[in-house]
Amino acid sequence: MKLSNRDFAAKGRSAAQGCGIFFFCGQDEAGASAAANDLVTWLAEPGERVEMSGAELRGDPARLGDEARTNSLFGDQRHIWVRANGDEAHEALKVLVETSEAGGGEACPVIVVATSATDKSRSAKLLEKRKDALVAMFYPPDLQSVTRSVRGLADGAGVRLGGDLAERIARAANLDVRLAKSEVEKLALYLDASAQSPQSATAEDLDAIGAASEDDGFTPLVNAVMGGQAPKVAVELARMKLLGLNPVGVLLAFERRAAQLARIAAALGSRSFGDLDRGEEARLGIFFKEKRDIGQQLALWRHGDKLDRLTQRLVGLHRELLTNSQAAELLLAQGLADIARVAGARGR
Repeated sequence: MKLSNRDFAAKGRSAAQGCGIFFFCGQDEAGASAAANDLVTWLAEPGERVEMSGAELRGDPARLGDEARTNSLFGDQRHIWVRANGDEAHEALKVLVETSEAGGGEACPVIVVATSATDKSRSAKLLEKRKDALVAMFYPPDLQSVTRSVRGLADGAGVRLGGDLAERIARAANLDVRLAKSEVEKLALYLDASAQSPQSATAEDLDAIGAASEDDGFTPLVNAVMGGQAPKVAVELARMKLLGLNPVGVLLAFERRAAQLARIAAALGSRSFGDLDRGEEARLGIFFKEKRDIGQQLALWRHGDKLDRLTQRLVGLHRELLTNSQAAELLLAQGLADIARVAGARGR
């Protein structure tokens, strides 16, 4: 069976009941990981999680089948969670399938989250036509789909969330479902909401939990790079790596900031940034907490064709990330460091 992120929410639950092998792949690594975690909750008896790496299985392909057919220490149910890169798990999955067909015995559910793999990979081709397997392909996220996911997460957490607030969370998380889920969980905790006792959220509630978690999301990294603050860039890139954030999702935050600066420059004409009134600031998406940073960045990038060239560089970097997803994290770090150096030079 083969599903995409567009139909996983509707059909994934039934797949969890009918399949035993699950292969999650695609350019939206955050979405694939979040969906895999959802699938575990849909298993009849997920039991104990046994984690394995693709590198381990590449060195010992038979180990996956052996582990999947081994009882847990206390005889309880279990599932195998494999975090692989590309086709690292292909031979192990092939052995698992072949031994099952040869009567090797019942295996526990096996879930593979394959970074940099697609539905054209050998692993996906091995599994996609099998009735006992699911291949789930996750394409780069868009605002509408992430907003729907946020509303679904909120419903599950007992938070009544309007479409405007769901979209605001999706934007603030830069379309990263993992960050959006974290925001919904904080909102539920703040409201003391649960599935049994749902509560309605307001914009003021969202402001309150946002104020308490100012360092969440990508804003510090965006401000460090676009403002040419080279010493801070390395720290923020390390935080990005530690959180395991989707490089494409991170880059989208920069594309949105560059587009915002272009809109502001066009609205100002020959005026200075300080001439904007509150109504104009609101229409241009300039919030109080960000006003100082945006003003500083506009001064660095506003004149000549600098914003056009910045936009072209970001578009080119986006294309590089999608083409070379295996090296996306490194390419993003190099590209952002280059932009920060340019911004820093202009500030001197």
